[in-house]
Amino acid sequence: MSAPRDGVAVPECSPALLRGLFLFEKLSDDQLDFLCREGSVERYPAGPVYTEGETATCFYVLIEGSVVLLRRSGDEDVEVERTEQPGVYAGAWHAYLGDRMPQVYNNTLRVTRPSTFFVLDATALQQMMRTWFPMALHLLEGLFFGIQNTQQAVSQRERLLALGSLSAGLTHELNNPAAAAVRATALLRERVAGMRHKLGLIAGGSLDRVALQSLTEIQEEAAERVAKAPVLTPIEAGDREDALSDWFDEHGIADGWDLAPTFVQAGLDVGWFEQVVARAEAAGLGGALEGAVRWLNYTVETELLMNEIADSTTRISTLVGAAKQYSQMDRAPYNTTDLHELLDSTLIMLARKIGDVRVVKDYDRTLPAVPVYAAELNQVWTNLIDNACAAMGGSGTLTVRTARDGDRALVEIGDTGPGVPEDVRDRIFEPFFTTKPVGEGTGLGLDISWRIVVRRHHGDLRVESVPGDTRFQVRLPLEPHAEDEEP
Repeated sequence: MSAPRDGVAVPECSPALLRGLFLFEKLSDDQLDFLCREGSVERYPAGPVYTEGETATCFYVLIEGSVVLLRRSGDEDVEVERTEQPGVYAGAWHAYLGDRMPQVYNNTLRVTRPSTFFVLDATALQQMMRTWFPMALHLLEGLFFGIQNTQQAVSQRERLLALGSLSAGLTHELNNPAAAAVRATALLRERVAGMRHKLGLIAGGSLDRVALQSLTEIQEEAAERVAKAPVLTPIEAGDREDALSDWFDEHGIADGWDLAPTFVQAGLDVGWFEQVVARAEAAGLGGALEGAVRWLNYTVETELLMNEIADSTTRISTLVGAAKQYSQMDRAPYNTTDLHELLDSTLIMLARKIGDVRVVKDYDRTLPAVPVYAAELNQVWTNLIDNACAAMGGSGTLTVRTARDGDRALVEIGDTGPGVPEDVRDRIFEPFFTTKPVGEGTGLGLDISWRIVVRRHHGDLRVESVPGDTRFQVRLPLEPHAEDEEP
């Protein structure tokens, strides 16, 4: 026995002591002698033994005491295991992989009371594994890197599937306004040709300069009314069309039923045409009322078609801008970004998947821009919004909320679906775990999201769920992390 520490004598390392630990019970005396020569028995007071992220230098095996293993999640340490079982181990257990992976502690080890460990240097552990267990070492390496490669491959497939789905949706969304613009352009060409023909007839008629000027003023007024046209319900539009059609019939204008819908869409009603008649009679146009009405019809149709083309091309521009924002093609990978721009671009890109789901934006516009890897965060929003819409089955309410939470920005994606069952809630961020039917999910969406938020951004991702109210909450630091800051 060595000298007592905190009232407890620390035993000397011996084959008999180590053989009592399940990890070493099958080793030979020579192997146990090697461990005692290379390692030591150490006593640790209550507190941390090592901290996650530090260089992994030692392998620890509990002889006596009580330990807690913790993993970092955002700004919090989450307890993953608590035990007093002799023989449990932690630390540089993957030293056998050498420089093929970063040799850092992937958790934090604390002891809740003074505890005794067998401690072995990482280089000695690596030598031991390579010398004693060459075949087992190859199997372990194959298993470790095989799982890692499989996860990377499936993760890449998950990204490609998401990209393919988004591309299909974007193509569909672009096709609709593009087709509308093409159709409106063709109709506009016909209407302009009709206007030229009608203008020739007017010019060859008997109208004087005052009458033509009055007709032009009425035309300009009609064009202005198009821009201010009210939005009518189908019933309101139908009633106005019937009234205007009857008015046309009363004034001897043929096919009034065909002209009425265009004028009603432009916000022109019976009252406006009564004023037109009065002005036309004053200008000497009384006998040419039908010709004037048809001239005005060409004018209104032209304005409406130009509005349709403008709306369609604006929609295309918006979609292209959203795609550019979503992909972050022209921006640095790590940049200070408005989270609302990222969320809006993702909602636009996912419009087809969202479908009939009601979207509620509850944005805190006072939230400052946040230093992030924007393209990666867009993948997080895509995964969370896609999962929310899938959970609601095409109907319900999707709520996207932002707020400030102390020194972090909060983004919350909520849905009104059935919720996440309590018995699987602790597993949903595990790789390859999914509640979707076979073939509909890889189980990596939330795992990828967790890695991006927690490991990449030093943030936090968690879920709160009851039936009818599920909320995935992402918290991101408002200030850049030291290792992410530009030099």
